[in-house]
Amino acid sequence: MCAAALDAYCGSAFWNDSYLQRPDPDLPVCMEQTVLVWIPLGFLWLCAPLHLVSFCQQKPGIRKFRSKLYLCKQVVVSLLLLTAIVGLVITLAVDYSPNNDSSAIEKYPSVYYVNPILYAVSWILVLLCQEGMRQTKGVVDSATLFLFWLLLVLCDVFPFQTLLREALRQGEISDVPRFCLFYISFGLELIALILSAVADVPPEERDAYKKNPEAGAAFLSRITFTWFNSMMFKGYKRPLVQEDMWELNQEDTTAYIHERFQSIMDKELGAARIRLQTHLKERGYKNKEKSEEDTFENGHCTGLKEGVSQDVLMMTEKGRKGKKKKKEKEEINYPNSWLVTTIFKSFKRVLIESALFKLLQDLFIFVNPQLLKLMVSFTQDKSSYVWEGYLYAVLLLLVAILQSLFLQQYFQRCFVLGMQVRTAIMAAVYKKALVMSNDSRKESTVGETVNLMSADAQRFNEVTNFIHLIWSCPLQIVLSIVFLWVELGPSAFAGFGVMILLVPINALLASRARTIQIDNMKFKDGRLKIMNEILNGIKILKLYAWEPSFQSQVEGIRGKELHVLKKFAHLTCISTLLFICAPSLVSLVTFGVFVGMSSDNILTPEKAFTSITIFNLLRFPLTMLPQLIAGIVQTTVSVKRLEKFLGGEDLETGNVQHDPSFNAAVKVRDGSFAWEKDAKPLLENVSLDIKPGRLVAVVGAVGSGKSSLVSALLGEMHIVKGLVNIQGSLAYVPQQAWIQNATLRDNILFGSPSDEGQLQRVIEACALKPDLELLPGGDLTEIGEKGVNVSGGQKQRISLARATYSQCDIYLLDDPLSAVDSHVAKHLFDKVIGPNGLLKDKTRLLVTHGVGFLPYVDEIVVLKDGVISEVGSYNSLRASKGAFAEFLDTYAGEQTKESNAESDKGHETMDIHVISEIEDIDPDSPMVDIVSATMKRENSIRRSKRMGSIRLRTNSSIKKPEEGDAKKGQRLIEKEAMETGQVKMSVYLEYLRAMGWLYSVSALAFFILQLASTVGQNVWLSDWTNDAAKYVNETYPASVRDTRVGVFGALGVAQGVFVFIGAILIANGSVAASRILHSSLLNNILRAPMLFFDTTPIGRVVNRFAKDIFTVDEVIPMTARSWLQCLLTVVGTLFVICLATPFFALIILPLAVFYYFVQRFYVATSRQLRRLDSVSRSPIYSHFGETVSGLSVIRAYGHQARFLSHNEMVMDENLKSVYPWIVSNRWLAIRLEFLGNLVVFFASLLAVISRNTLDSGLIGLSISSALNITQNLNWLVRMNSELETNIVAVERVNEYTKIDNEAEWVNDNRPPVDWPEEGGLQFENYKVRYRPGLDLVLHGINCDIKSSERIGIVGRTGAGKSSLTNCLFRIIEAAEGRILIDGIDIAKIGLHDLRNKLTIIPQDPVLFCGTLRMNLDPFDRFSDADIWRALELSHLKDFVSGLDEKLEYEVSEGGENLSVGQRQLVCLARALLRKTRILILDEATAAVDLETDNLIQNTIRKQFSHCTVLTIAHRLHSIMDSSRVMVLDAGKIVEFDAPGYLLEKRGIFYAMAKDAGITTDAIAKDAGIAADVTAL
Repeated sequence: MCAAALDAYCGSAFWNDSYLQRPDPDLPVCMEQTVLVWIPLGFLWLCAPLHLVSFCQQKPGIRKFRSKLYLCKQVVVSLLLLTAIVGLVITLAVDYSPNNDSSAIEKYPSVYYVNPILYAVSWILVLLCQEGMRQTKGVVDSATLFLFWLLLVLCDVFPFQTLLREALRQGEISDVPRFCLFYISFGLELIALILSAVADVPPEERDAYKKNPEAGAAFLSRITFTWFNSMMFKGYKRPLVQEDMWELNQEDTTAYIHERFQSIMDKELGAARIRLQTHLKERGYKNKEKSEEDTFENGHCTGLKEGVSQDVLMMTEKGRKGKKKKKEKEEINYPNSWLVTTIFKSFKRVLIESALFKLLQDLFIFVNPQLLKLMVSFTQDKSSYVWEGYLYAVLLLLVAILQSLFLQQYFQRCFVLGMQVRTAIMAAVYKKALVMSNDSRKESTVGETVNLMSADAQRFNEVTNFIHLIWSCPLQIVLSIVFLWVELGPSAFAGFGVMILLVPINALLASRARTIQIDNMKFKDGRLKIMNEILNGIKILKLYAWEPSFQSQVEGIRGKELHVLKKFAHLTCISTLLFICAPSLVSLVTFGVFVGMSSDNILTPEKAFTSITIFNLLRFPLTMLPQLIAGIVQTTVSVKRLEKFLGGEDLETGNVQHDPSFNAAVKVRDGSFAWEKDAKPLLENVSLDIKPGRLVAVVGAVGSGKSSLVSALLGEMHIVKGLVNIQGSLAYVPQQAWIQNATLRDNILFGSPSDEGQLQRVIEACALKPDLELLPGGDLTEIGEKGVNVSGGQKQRISLARATYSQCDIYLLDDPLSAVDSHVAKHLFDKVIGPNGLLKDKTRLLVTHGVGFLPYVDEIVVLKDGVISEVGSYNSLRASKGAFAEFLDTYAGEQTKESNAESDKGHETMDIHVISEIEDIDPDSPMVDIVSATMKRENSIRRSKRMGSIRLRTNSSIKKPEEGDAKKGQRLIEKEAMETGQVKMSVYLEYLRAMGWLYSVSALAFFILQLASTVGQNVWLSDWTNDAAKYVNETYPASVRDTRVGVFGALGVAQGVFVFIGAILIANGSVAASRILHSSLLNNILRAPMLFFDTTPIGRVVNRFAKDIFTVDEVIPMTARSWLQCLLTVVGTLFVICLATPFFALIILPLAVFYYFVQRFYVATSRQLRRLDSVSRSPIYSHFGETVSGLSVIRAYGHQARFLSHNEMVMDENLKSVYPWIVSNRWLAIRLEFLGNLVVFFASLLAVISRNTLDSGLIGLSISSALNITQNLNWLVRMNSELETNIVAVERVNEYTKIDNEAEWVNDNRPPVDWPEEGGLQFENYKVRYRPGLDLVLHGINCDIKSSERIGIVGRTGAGKSSLTNCLFRIIEAAEGRILIDGIDIAKIGLHDLRNKLTIIPQDPVLFCGTLRMNLDPFDRFSDADIWRALELSHLKDFVSGLDEKLEYEVSEGGENLSVGQRQLVCLARALLRKTRILILDEATAAVDLETDNLIQNTIRKQFSHCTVLTIAHRLHSIMDSSRVMVLDAGKIVEFDAPGYLLEKRGIFYAMAKDAGITTDAIAKDAGIAADVTAL
């Protein structure tokens, strides 16, 4: 009925089969005039409203500019409108012309009237669409218009050839006007198609589009990623740098993503909190934070080190899960089930788009097997027309191209989605860290929080990349089973059953592999822990000559690690065996069952190769689904961790009021403060009233709550009751200075506008001018991470300068004078803090222990056990004889007796009478901010009070920059060299050499044999399928069937055997390579000179042992094997196609050239983008760590917004290299898939051409192999790139194996066994510099130290005191001159022979992980009795004998489970055990309290009375009993004599002693004590 109506509408037949049943097929004219017209116009009419919307949404700022391109488009469409009108006019003219006899001539059918009208309306619509597009900001072309023109041209191709063929057949043109009109229209349509593929970029936006070409790319360029070409060319010509990166799209920037994510997160989190409260009420939990005390004790500040792996964190998480009760408590403790919905709502558009593309791609992949089936049938049926074959070949190409386009668009969206999710989570974690309350902060350490940003965010990234497979895999499996059933009936289930069986086997292998990996991670963590300790304490190892002991420890763990690695590699070989054998096994079972079920079942090429193609499709979902489920399960752990962190409570912003009605600058009324909500208040009933412009000192004993009072004023503590009011802006100087990794100037400006005059005044007042003169770049010198290249005192002065420059109203100064010398402290008080300082008109609250400053303050607040006991002026408090008087009596006596702190080379510490509140700040531990440190300290003080442990003094523990280190250049630490360009062949050869040539060559041979057996099996199968033609109408002989199945199976088994042996050889070879590379790296690093460690960040060296060795151990072997398999598969496929159609060999060459250039362009660019990604990722984590450690400072100054925007900037810099890397993969994939599609097309085209000479079995094999080549080509380039990227690890490891070593540990020139007998020291014109090119730090030292003399060495910062001791141990080698010990030149003997005969008690007491015994005697040279004797003499015997484990007591990382004093006593015990003739004390008592100091000094006087002792003085009183004192200044000895004589001389030493308040009486007294001790 419908066809009849169409016949009448067209005036001709709509459809007739005869049109196709001939050698030159065509479509009926009626179909061309209806369906082929309606398809493109219908598409246009459906999409037009999208463009016309812009007319309804007119906004200011419409583009007025009409480009030439726009005008050309409008002209072309106007001409097309004209042709439509002319066509209608012609019809009307012919039908209604007065010359025509209407009855004689039949009128044109309706189609000739309707089509021109349809076209005319459509062209008007196109004109409007193009105008609408011009008016829309940011739009440069239209995808819908391009697709419309493309559809129109494709549909017009049919009438194009019909009219042409008709004219040629008749020899004339029957309807000249219409003929001409059609071809004019077709030409215009082609022009319009070309114009629509060009982007119309307005002139004002051209510069912006140069910075981001994607925004100005046309539709065709976007879907093929052609806009990325310029980056590829640039990356190929030269290594890319960060400056080459383009601007991000607005929707990919961190600010945009974070804003969108945060707004949805706030709503979802709010709803989750309401749900939680409802749930708590229902369950009757009145106190929802019951378990917090436990959590605090167990989880707070565990100080996770960098070496702890993510897997361990995962295991910890799993361990926690095991405790069900705790799990229940955790679940109800935080709002949950909101993060996934937030992510979905934030990114739903991208999710839906990508799902649509994935669905289309899934459907298209199942079209290919059906086309293959038709193609094989065509080659069998010789009577079918040739055009059918060409049609199938073209359809194969078209389907493949569409599938490729859909797949790449899906991947692009999914990977960008992953990137956006990662960005959103990282930005949310950063923001949360800035505002979270202390209750929430105690839940996780800095290390764990950084892990949320790195590991957990990355896991989300990886899962979202493939999230659609959760529904796509089951869909593919169902479709595969349906199509297989159609081909093979029930026997399809046999093959499917084998595949299903392989899944649990693979799962079992994966589970076993995971167990092995956990063991591997345990050993890896153990090894990295020791490495971290070795590198942190490398100087101690060198000074004690302990390297061999620690080397053997590392090698021992490494041996176990490699054993586990070998097991893992062998397990992987079994997985490879299964993966390679699966297709053969499945095919064997399926075809075996199929031919075995009935003698009528003969395997035809259509069935065999269609089934194989479908089985190949089935492998992907069956492999991916279990992996994805495992990934999702792992991500649920991350979801919980992130929900707990992000759902934690924020800091209460109303803690501190800013009410201007109060007349006091700082007002606290009856305040009680606690660190946790339900904890007992630490400060109780505090009332404080500080008037504007007053200087108020806060004093009190350790743990009295001074720092807590400052934190309470900053709003960092919970207000249990009372009120805090602050009027004006705050500046805060924390006790432990917080320094940013920026220039010194930026640290002082801290975001404030630059005022040069003010800056110079502040620098001068803060005593930084002399430091700036020494620093190479002045105030533009870059300060390293955690301030590694500035001393403790310099850090504190910079921190004070920052506050001073900020010009705030109120200054909270938490003991800033503790870390500086006494004379510097006096200068700072006079010039900055005191009554005549820069801040004299400001309100100042100064926490201090410096008794000397108290008379100059306006008011003193005395704290005792968290309560203000007294407030008043210095004199009134002294007179009242209360707690303050007690405080004075305790410390003033010590002050008069002892010297003030004297600093050494960049190591400034506090006054004698200062007792610090910080137990120990280890510069290499994860950064802990001030509040965390205070909380941790208060816990430890409570603990120490219970245990009655020694009260601690401050440990400045700052890494000392070596003198003169950075004189020749602003950077102390050079930027890490980033490899660029192609990896040299020598690096590959280096790795193969380490593997062993036998392993390498044998593995290659077995993989080639495996390829041969695979090709043989495929050719055998194609021959097998030809039996269908041989035994047509005959019974299939059982013997032939059995032979076919048997040989097919045998070749499959051969494949498995060869690949298994090859994989085992690669595995064993790679383990051998790992052993050799690690061993040589470790060996060389331990022999590197100290200079190397001073100029190389520890993280960089650890990275070689962690990431690079991991790459060598696990990534390279796997990548190399995959690359080899891929390469051989591609070679095998091309060989099979050439076997079937030899002419294909001619096509291989141009395709290979194209392939080579594509992959070279890709590898060069992609490799560099990966490097840029990893280089730009570090600053994100550094900035985060820095932010967390300085949180109180940032909050105090109110700079949260500035840090947030800086974080966004740093993350954007990283995204600028991540996004192009994602696009580079798509750029490559689309080109390689196009190449693969051409291989399929030419294989099928040649099959059509040669169908009369080829059997259908070979054609089926050829095309089914070609269909599989696309992903192999793609994978090959990916593996090639991975291999190039990862082999760099070998290059980096080798780089550190070639570092210049220090002198030999032991040489032929060995000193006598009992050397040195006397212990005499002679320096002869001794000169030294830290490294070539730098100035001398010691200028011709000449001195003679007799046996058993006690020499004190003093001098101001940078005088060269520590350099002198470094020279004795040959940490630095002489530039000129020599040192003789008992007449032997120390430069001539081996380092270990020298260092074993000297003993040093260093200023930083470094302990290592392991037993106490190992820390005292790593070589097991001494008996237990010797060790107990040393412990007794060092006053540790009682402590150690009180421990359960005694000498086997495990010392934790950095000795954190011992107090600083105990650590220093352990160092003393080491010295007592070694008992050498020469002892060096390098500020050995700088970090301990007075009691420990006295213990150490007395023991040294008594036990080392017969030794030559050199003491670098920190406290002058400790060297007053020396035989002689050496005064150094600028690397020269300026005074060297007995202390009494030097005082009389009234030179430099006298000035220093005077500063410290030391008198001649004090010397006499000290000398008397010394004599008494020695006599004892």
